[in-house]
Amino acid sequence: MRLDEIDKKIISSLQDNGRMSLKEISRIVGLTSMGVKKRLEKLFSRGLVKVSALLNIESLNLYAALLFVELENTDVKEEILKRFRECPRVVYIFNTLSGYNFIVLTIAEDKETLESEAMQRCSLRSQKGIRRSEFYLIGSIEYEPFLPVRENLTHKGKVIAPCGVDCGKCERYRAEKCTACPATKYYRGPL
Repeated sequence: MRLDEIDKKIISSLQDNGRMSLKEISRIVGLTSMGVKKRLEKLFSRGLVKVSALLNIESLNLYAALLFVELENTDVKEEILKRFRECPRVVYIFNTLSGYNFIVLTIAEDKETLESEAMQRCSLRSQKGIRRSEFYLIGSIEYEPFLPVRENLTHKGKVIAPCGVDCGKCERYRAEKCTACPATKYYRGPL
C-alpha cells in the first residue's frame, strides 16, 4: 500500500501532536472529522500506524547505549531473541546485514547499571554464541529524546528476570551498583 498526500498529512499532524483531535486534523488536511477518522482506521487496520506512548529518557535521567553483536549462527540469534523478548531495558533489536548481526538499543538508570548490562550474566553480550561485541554509551540524542521504552514490561514482581537471572543473588545488585531488572521485585529505579 502507498500513502497518499492526505495520509502523510494526517500522520505528520499526529507526529507533531499525538493528542491532536480529529477536528484539528480535518482543518489541516481538508477533510471532515469523519473522513479523517476513516482514514486513520484504515491506516490502523493495515498495520501502517499505531498509537503508543514514548518516554523522554533525558527527563527520566536514563542512559542509552548501543550494542553491536556478531553471532555464531542463526540458532544463537533465535535463542537471544527469545531470552530478551520480555526485557524492559531493550528498546530495539535491529537485524543487520553486515559484520554485526544485531544492533541493540538499550537503556539503564545509571552508569553502574549500564555497566552491569554491558558485562554481567544479564548482559546480552555474555550469552553463548557471541563472537564479538562492542558497547557504546550514547552521550546525547540530538533529534528526539522520546523512545518507546517498554514500560508495560516493568513492575511484574518477578523473582527471576525475563533473561533468567536472579537479581537478588547478583553481587552488583547487593553492592548497590545495579538497580536490578525493572520486571523483578528487587527493582529500585524510576521505571
